[in-house]
Amino acid sequence: MEQGLGAAPGWATRSNETLMIEFVLQGFSELPRLRLPLFCCFFSLYTVALMGNAVIIAVGSHSASLQSPMYFFLCNLAAMDIVCTSSVLPKALVGLAFEENTISFPGCMAQLFFLTWSASSELLLLTAMAYDRYVAICRPLHYSSRMSPRLCRSLAVGVWALCALNGSLHAGLMTRLSFCGPNVIAHFFCEIPPLLLLSCSPTLVNSIMTVLADAFYGVLNFLLTLVSYGCIVASILRMRSAAGRRRAFSTCSSHLLVVSVYYSAVFCAYISPASSYSPERSKVSAVLYTMLSPTLNPIVYSLRNTEIKHALGRLVQFYFESM
Repeated sequence: MEQGLGAAPGWATRSNETLMIEFVLQGFSELPRLRLPLFCCFFSLYTVALMGNAVIIAVGSHSASLQSPMYFFLCNLAAMDIVCTSSVLPKALVGLAFEENTISFPGCMAQLFFLTWSASSELLLLTAMAYDRYVAICRPLHYSSRMSPRLCRSLAVGVWALCALNGSLHAGLMTRLSFCGPNVIAHFFCEIPPLLLLSCSPTLVNSIMTVLADAFYGVLNFLLTLVSYGCIVASILRMRSAAGRRRAFSTCSSHLLVVSVYYSAVFCAYISPASSYSPERSKVSAVLYTMLSPTLNPIVYSLRNTEIKHALGRLVQFYFESM
């Protein structure tokens, strides 16, 4: 696309129509003194997130002792963590390394798709994992039938497909909008609320679909997770054995911690109208669910799970023995 004469950077003219060809990601430009510390911090988080989640996938896929529904969903969660953090952090690091960080319109839409896909998938996977713990603790005699390998695979495929459709829908609706004003996104990645604020065309359909997605992926799944853990806690408190209660709580504590961190960040970022959008609040919450949560998930699950630690030890031993 050729840029028209006199057109501002990031714009092009064609047939007397001004078209957006790129956005400028504001990132953390308002904090110039913190750019180097933030770069080092984000790079470290990205490295740990990639390595940690890759290890979870490797251990869960190759260890015979981890072939259960809980670890199957954990591997899917780790894969989505990699997609989530990889769709955001590389571009954020570029913005911290250089003064101006631009992203093409197609690149912005691609980033929006992968982020929406991975974020919504994680919410559904966390709900599936909560249901798995509910069946294991509250309905142990029905566990093998309710959480069969075929059902788990079908759930995982359904989650990936449904959330890919969700990401395609939001990205497709965004491409219908016209952007004829400022092209500076008040964020370090392409997100729905700041993009809607930049549009000069009606955004009612986008806002309605965003609210519906928030209600389904955020509120409904949070309530389902809450109900699952309410039943789990009630069942644990009815146990007569103190050792049994401790063992049951230990199997849920890691997942409950991950759920608390992730939902807190998502609710802060998305469960609010676009008119009340706060760039500062959104950036902080986005750091939590795009960087901190994918980094903490493998650490929390591995440190608090003896089966994963033992499987990791066997995998490392096998690696060194085969060298």
